[in-house]
Amino acid sequence: MMAQNRKLVLIFAALYFVQGTVEPTTGLLSQPIRSLLKGWGEDAAGIATFMFWLGFPWYIKPVFGLMIDFVPIGGYRRKAYLILASVLTVTGLAAAGLVPLPDGATLPLLLMLMLPSLGIAFSDVATDAHMIETGQPLGITGRLQSAQWGALYGAGLILGVVGGYISQHGFYRAGIATCAGFGLITLYIATKHIKELKNPSLQKGRTRRALRELRGAVQTKIVVLIAIFYFLVNFNPFSADVLYFHMTEALELDEQFVGITYSLSSVASLIACILYGLFAKRLSLRTLLHGSVGFMVLASLVYIGLGGKTSAIIISLAYGFIYGITNLTQLELAGRFCPPAAAGTVFAMLMALSNFSISTSSILGGKLYEGWKTGHSAAEAYTIVVLVGAGFTALCWLLIPLFPKSRDAVEPGIG
Repeated sequence: MMAQNRKLVLIFAALYFVQGTVEPTTGLLSQPIRSLLKGWGEDAAGIATFMFWLGFPWYIKPVFGLMIDFVPIGGYRRKAYLILASVLTVTGLAAAGLVPLPDGATLPLLLMLMLPSLGIAFSDVATDAHMIETGQPLGITGRLQSAQWGALYGAGLILGVVGGYISQHGFYRAGIATCAGFGLITLYIATKHIKELKNPSLQKGRTRRALRELRGAVQTKIVVLIAIFYFLVNFNPFSADVLYFHMTEALELDEQFVGITYSLSSVASLIACILYGLFAKRLSLRTLLHGSVGFMVLASLVYIGLGGKTSAIIISLAYGFIYGITNLTQLELAGRFCPPAAAGTVFAMLMALSNFSISTSSILGGKLYEGWKTGHSAAEAYTIVVLVGAGFTALCWLLIPLFPKSRDAVEPGIG
């Protein structure tokens, strides 16, 4: 059993490492894309809008979840879709790396990057569904999520520095080619190491069970509460796009240094991930929720002190640690109460709400930042956006009394 658990940890960690590297909006290409768009004359609002549309596949993840849960391919659900998603990712990145683009060609760039974004979003749903379905019976969903996000933050240690270097020197095609190569790793894992029983008659029974659990889940108080909590805690107009534009334009920090701050945040998040795995089970559910909201408010407020390289380093470390703890709390909350047979759909729905909240609030933040700069200084506009973001996060405290006091107050998948 221990050997099986260790193997599962390694598989899910590897899948998330690749996902963290390849995903266009947050991975290796995220800073180079923003740098390229800024060089084409886009402002903070324009970059946020581009990233919103590039992240569109992440808002429709419940559709992918329905397909993965209820429409098997050749008798397989998780395995088949993970292979298909990997092929989409590698194909899209290969095309994006080969087709030359003139300056200002934002629409063609968006269309080419949409395919890997679709592939990674699909892969993410399949991975999470397989993680919940295999991890819940073994009681190791928290451990698997800790391993996944530890690997994701581990990837960030490298990606920030490398992404900054690519942006500084304009090596955009090399970055795309690197991501395409990493995409092949997921294809290999899906083909050789994802174990799933191929049994059409069993699949029919599982589908009926999944439909029952899905109907029950959407009518369950705890799942509805988690959905609202996810949306509010992630609706923060102070976004990565506003931060990137403020650091590179108003503070005139170079691309390489900005990339280093991303890596520093990942270092702190990785430490938080390790500590969470060691100590989180000693705390009650409500304590974790109160802490996650308070920490996220604090994480926004610390950015008010951003004024140069020294403060950027300190703030990046603080934010990375705080965000790591908060993110894992949210993920455990979802993983603990998702019904296993419909895990792909329910977990995808929650993640889609989170992604949509982040992207829409980023557009709002970009517009507020650009608008307030006309009547205030860039520093004042930036501070106002930070305060607005902290205010939205604080609203989550109104929901916490409605959650159960203990992790065990609600049985998994029942609500």
